[in-house]
Amino acid sequence: MPEPGSSPLQSSPPAAAARFGASTTQAAGVRRASPALERILRGPSGLGTAGLHLARREEPPEPPESPELSEPPELSEPPEPQEAEAPKEALQIPGLYYHPVAEPDPARVAEVSRRIKDWAVDEVELFPEEWEGQFDGFSVGRYMVACHPDAPTIDHLMVATRLMVAENAVDDCYCEDHGGSPIGLGGRLLLAHTALDPLHVTKEYQPQWAQSLHADAPRRAYRSAMQYFVQQATASQADRFRHDMARLHLGYLAEGAWAQTDHTPEVWEYLAMRQFNNFRPCPTITDTIGGYELPADLQAQPAMQRVLALAGNASTIVNDLYSYTKELAAPGRHLNLPVVIAEREDVSDRDAYLKAVEVHNDLMRDFEAETAALAASCPVPSVLRFLRGVAVWVDGNHYWHQTNTYRYSLPDFW
Repeated sequence: MPEPGSSPLQSSPPAAAARFGASTTQAAGVRRASPALERILRGPSGLGTAGLHLARREEPPEPPESPELSEPPELSEPPEPQEAEAPKEALQIPGLYYHPVAEPDPARVAEVSRRIKDWAVDEVELFPEEWEGQFDGFSVGRYMVACHPDAPTIDHLMVATRLMVAENAVDDCYCEDHGGSPIGLGGRLLLAHTALDPLHVTKEYQPQWAQSLHADAPRRAYRSAMQYFVQQATASQADRFRHDMARLHLGYLAEGAWAQTDHTPEVWEYLAMRQFNNFRPCPTITDTIGGYELPADLQAQPAMQRVLALAGNASTIVNDLYSYTKELAAPGRHLNLPVVIAEREDVSDRDAYLKAVEVHNDLMRDFEAETAALAASCPVPSVLRFLRGVAVWVDGNHYWHQTNTYRYSLPDFW
């Protein structure tokens, strides 16, 4: 299997452009994009365009004491490409297609980790004391710094980090390990969603709804994380996020319904569920966290929607692969792609897992090809930067799964 090379963070998505094949030449088995397409993917240049690139940071900015979001500094040209390799202690899935990324900025990781724990403990009372080790082991600071290297400030990173933690609190407490159940899931998710998409009701009932947002940890987390998000986001960005969270909750409901009836879906049905129950809300906000906006009309284009869907799907199958043994060891029966393939296609666990790797690889290649095609056909500065951000998020998500040996281990199939 060909080596995917370095992360698209370093040079927009050049590997994708090469595979897309626009005016390429072949030499020694390596496909190279035409100079014109490479120039498009590098993004704009000239006076006033510096803020459209990923930020070069010599050191993380000083964190402000107040929760108010600071103004982003002017961004400069991105650094030159650097080779990155997976850490030696990282988990290695043979044949998995991915891009290694550079280690996230340790100072930023430490500061985000400190702040998110303060928020979880002091602001929203997210977890009891006995869950502290699991919270620390999640390593959400390292996760978000790896996924958003162009965030201009710590405050921007914290917007993404709070939302990530809140989403996981809902998943754990409503659906999964910490008291989750498919019984009554729809009602719980609906009420939690009103913390993101406010209820508009008569004055008589509004106080009761407002009080309900403090009723449990998931709703407290959603309410607080969304308050911070809307301070940073535009109205269209906030509405986009609410839409993608509704998609996520619909996926939770489908999986819960199958659990109640002990139904194993067909592989394509499982993948349909995973297109909704997936990471899409995270790369969707990459422009908000980067301190700019992809205009709503460009974000809504079918080609951009396909890129986002493929990014979310590939990233979520990564989770299926790395969490496979964790889910097998957990109480109850957990659906993931290898499990569904094994049952529906009547193959061994090993062959099903390897087939799932290939499904992931196909999704990744489709994502990169569609990214390159869109970048070439619509070389608008905000589109190019957004595509870069989504590609970087995909790679950062893989990095976190691969290096989080506290949470994950691999099956003994090799």
